[in-house]
Amino acid sequence: MSQARNTELRPGYLVKRVQQLIRQASDVELRNIGLSMSQHAVLSALFERPGASSAELARRCFVTRQSLQDVLSGLRANGLVVVADKPPVGRARPARLTDQGRQRLEQAEKVVSTVEDRMLAGLSPDDRGRLTMLLFRCAENLTDIG
Repeated sequence: MSQARNTELRPGYLVKRVQQLIRQASDVELRNIGLSMSQHAVLSALFERPGASSAELARRCFVTRQSLQDVLSGLRANGLVVVADKPPVGRARPARLTDQGRQRLEQAEKVVSTVEDRMLAGLSPDDRGRLTMLLFRCAENLTDIG
């Protein structure tokens, strides 16, 4: 190796560090409205895809199906989500937000936006847009791997 690499300056390390820090900060703030970042992710996914199956929700939220079931159970117990008793077709039982779930999601979106604004403090609107596009490109570059 011609140059020693400082791990703390590697892009992959920095992406993971930012991801962990935004999750921690969001979890602290979301706790005030009775949610976790995982629950926020599921509510957001259901808002964007009403009636999504558990498998689709797990993929969109970057969790295992078992973890998703645990999160869904909590959301159901709090009246934020309903899951069909019987699948309309096949085995998938679609889930959807309740009115209370939509209201809680609105509160959570404000919280997460505040944390994201804190993360982006000091960046110009152009830099924010560029960062978004660069991260999008990085994700696209890795999408076919696996």
